[in-house]
Amino acid sequence: MPDILSVHAQAHGDKLAVIDDRPDGTVIQWTFAELEAEACRLANVLLELGAHRGDRVVWCGQNSTGIVRVMHAARKIGAIAVPLNYRLSPEEAAYVVDNSDAEIAYVDSEFAALFEEIRPQTPKLREVLVFDGPGRPGMQSADERLGAASAGEPQVADSEGAAGTMIYTSGTTGKPKGAVRKGAADPEPGRKLLELLGYTADDIYLTTGPLYHSGPGGFMAIAHGLGNTAVVQRKFDPADWLRLVDKYRVTSTFSAPTPIRMVCRLDDEIHARYDTTSLSVMIANAAPWSFALKQAYLDKFPADSLYEVYGSTELGVNTVLLPEDQLRKPGSCGKPAPGVEIVLLDDDGREVTEPQAPGEVFIRSRNIFSTYHKAQDKYEEDRRGDLQTVGDVAYFDDEGYYFICDRKKDMIISGGMNIYPAEIEAALEHHAEIHDAAVFGVPSEDWGESVHAELVLNAGSTLDEAGVIAYAREHLASYKIPRSVAFRDEIPRTGSGKILKRVLREPYWRGHESGVL
Repeated sequence: MPDILSVHAQAHGDKLAVIDDRPDGTVIQWTFAELEAEACRLANVLLELGAHRGDRVVWCGQNSTGIVRVMHAARKIGAIAVPLNYRLSPEEAAYVVDNSDAEIAYVDSEFAALFEEIRPQTPKLREVLVFDGPGRPGMQSADERLGAASAGEPQVADSEGAAGTMIYTSGTTGKPKGAVRKGAADPEPGRKLLELLGYTADDIYLTTGPLYHSGPGGFMAIAHGLGNTAVVQRKFDPADWLRLVDKYRVTSTFSAPTPIRMVCRLDDEIHARYDTTSLSVMIANAAPWSFALKQAYLDKFPADSLYEVYGSTELGVNTVLLPEDQLRKPGSCGKPAPGVEIVLLDDDGREVTEPQAPGEVFIRSRNIFSTYHKAQDKYEEDRRGDLQTVGDVAYFDDEGYYFICDRKKDMIISGGMNIYPAEIEAALEHHAEIHDAAVFGVPSEDWGESVHAELVLNAGSTLDEAGVIAYAREHLASYKIPRSVAFRDEIPRTGSGKILKRVLREPYWRGHESGVL
């Protein structure tokens, strides 16, 4: 089967494929023919460096044409692309790179220093290719290698199903897990989903959020699969986002709640500068959009443009809430997506068949992920036959609409980022003055949830909130740092030692309809 980018390059090679338009006036534009040549050059460089079909290739960088290039190049040689969240601390980044078994990394010059710092902890990493600027000692210039590389289609022995992605998602054990997807998705459910969402071959897609995230990256891949032009915003800025929508007549995007909340809070005078009536498909996801945010969005953007999807890195898109239901069904994430069967199981493993009764969400679909890298036991633990779960709890109403009411596991979603308390608790408990720690999410209008820590200190400790936050900043990514800290004499636990998170959470969530904003 021919590569999808090659197909578009042949069919409409002069159509713009990717636009990187920055606030400083820098504009980089590649047509489909140019993107095809760039992706082939990089694919051939990766082959020259010893990459094989099925190998992991880590990439790291803010949104750019260079990142779009590697996403296509990895697929062309059947490699498994591993996006690295550039916001991770060096300690966290080193774990992901080493755990992935990647031998080659492709890195924006801005993050070359990070890779220089983690090289001693990543002995399997043979080559670091640096693009868009200088690297560090021992690294290769991707720009120089690309200049000498062939733009011909890379020659790789066929091996069905080897290509794919591996996106790291944190786990309750405190260490991230690589969710592996191999091979092409089942096309028929995907086609029906795109029809339901109103996508066309003429759409203009805008990245709202980092491409390392499975949502923005996945929907950009969909856009290029359809032959759409993709506009990449290097770093999110709400006013500049409006400028890009206006300038390029953007029709589709995917967003977590936080960026759109920032857009909606801009002064009316700023909104008046830009025409955003072209926007026809806004995919709300990554974290629940509050009813208030949906109302704010619909006050400023086309009423028929808002779609909400519920899903995950592991399980893909599972439900869709259509524009006509956004205000009619507050709190709902919609009905099952095409090709998806949802089964709710109670604590005894029995199927929930009555409306309003909660159960753990299990998904049956041909497009769920393949496994967790080096964590097959966790994959099997979350599996019941051909059903898979990520631990969310939901109920359905008498019209068949689903509502996510809580999380069986203690994941926090803050600004669209998945955060697992066990990882933060483990980091805090390394502090010499902290005896015990419990971390959970508390309501935040800006972020959906914010990270809150409750601590028991050792006798005689003078540690305060500022000291805890400063310590966390040294060991954790910025979005995982507690935004608030409380001190107590004892952390409530079960007889087996498990923290009673529901007891700790209850005072903060009292008055909210659910434990998820």
